[in-house]
Amino acid sequence: MSGKKLTAIVLAGDRGPEDPLARHAGVSCKALVPVAGQAMVLRVLDALENSSSVGDRIVCGSSARLLDNSPELTRRLAAENIHWVENEPSPSLSALAALNVLPPEQPVLLTTADHALLTSQMVDGFCRRAAETEADIVVGLAHAETVMKAFPENRRTITRLRDARCCGCNLFAFLTPRGRRAAEFWRRVEKQRKHPLKIIRTLGPLAVFRYLGGRLTLAEGLTRLSTLMEAQTDVVWMPEPEAAVDVDKIDDWILAEKILAAGRLEIR
Repeated sequence: MSGKKLTAIVLAGDRGPEDPLARHAGVSCKALVPVAGQAMVLRVLDALENSSSVGDRIVCGSSARLLDNSPELTRRLAAENIHWVENEPSPSLSALAALNVLPPEQPVLLTTADHALLTSQMVDGFCRRAAETEADIVVGLAHAETVMKAFPENRRTITRLRDARCCGCNLFAFLTPRGRRAAEFWRRVEKQRKHPLKIIRTLGPLAVFRYLGGRLTLAEGLTRLSTLMEAQTDVVWMPEPEAAVDVDKIDDWILAEKILAAGRLEIR
């Protein structure tokens, strides 16, 4: 994928107007929650537009909840290199629907509409280092210690491995046709989410029990995922703690507003 720009997919599906955050903000869906006066999905699109690593952009969401309530997004779809894909009932199906409109050889950056603190610098740094891995699928992670030190008042989901504690950053690079198997694998696990024993069988009991016992290393986890997906998997460690802040709850919204008001991020 040397020198080739990635197509960015922004997943903008949500729980609708009953989402506690959307209801609190008085908007039709979470993607339209304003952060520093601008809807989150538009902030993400701006970061992607200003990135030197990204070409076309695709938004995957609900026309009824998102387009019908955002004249600015509708205008951008008509005027810019942004395309629309209607979302599916689950995140994995939505990702697959968006991936399926692109040629298999097209490298893809996948992120989410609630990544309100995303910047073009984060995008370029992630994409550049992802390409250097020569992997098929690359995941952005942040060290939990870095995130907790920066935002001790905010609770984040932490994956605890023997040699690392990490937070997800909602950044995924599908760099080869094989890399897209990750979305198909995501769908398999998602279908089994109400059946823990099936998930254990899919992931492998040994890996699951080593993780639960705090003995699974990052390298072991990546090797297991690579085997299951038949695609080489790697990670990029994001140096910015803000990369791990997605605005999913009211507390996250307050934090994002606080970060931007303090001028912690250079937004361009």
